Amino acid sequence: MKRNTIVIIDRFEEDWAVLEYEGIVFNVPRALLPDDAKEGDVINIILEINRQETHKRREIIRKLEDELFE
Repeated sequence: MKRNTIVIIDRFEEDWAVLEYEGIVFNVPRALLPDDAKEGDVINIILEINRQETHKRREIIRKLEDELFE
């Protein structure tokens, strides 16, 4: 399932963007935002599980565990 969420850029503090979502304020690295993003902009955040990448990482961890406990 894909979830589309809207957040507002409240302000920038050095390398951080301060975002607001339904009254909750949180920071994200400014580098994650589009280069032309500015205070007051509304940002769409799309959240979805990358199942292929998840599977790859699990395989890597499984192999490391196998090597560690052999």
